[in-house]
Amino acid sequence: MKEKITKINRTLFELETGILMFGAACQLLVFLVKDKAGYSLGLWAGVLIAMAGAFHMWWSLDRALDLGEKQAVKMMSTHNILRYAFITTALILIAVGKTADPLSAFLGIMGLKASAYMHFITKKISTFIYGEEILPPMSEEPAGGQEM
Repeated sequence: MKEKITKINRTLFELETGILMFGAACQLLVFLVKDKAGYSLGLWAGVLIAMAGAFHMWWSLDRALDLGEKQAVKMMSTHNILRYAFITTALILIAVGKTADPLSAFLGIMGLKASAYMHFITKKISTFIYGEEILPPMSEEPAGGQEM
């Protein structure tokens, strides 16, 4: 299992771990609402949407890094629009379907943002699974200032 997990991009793993942790924390609030099933269904639909969005973000960034600057900007803009359109469409379908709570789905989607803020926690989990991150030495840039 550990080998399968370590094949996943480390940053993506940290982001998706944070989304799941946020979803689990929000699930604890289920006793505060009347429609427990609708809340839970909406929340976990939102978590799945957030995880798909995180994967798509990683995938599109990974592809854009191989392109030139103008092509990368165009590709990232296109994929950002596609991702937002997918999220908006999913929320509309959840609201129209009336089986899940659209506000809790939105809460689950916000797990993507919350996960970014929980980086200090997910980094510890990542270090436990992947081991200590070994970064290449920083290259020193030559002093590029203008002489007076």
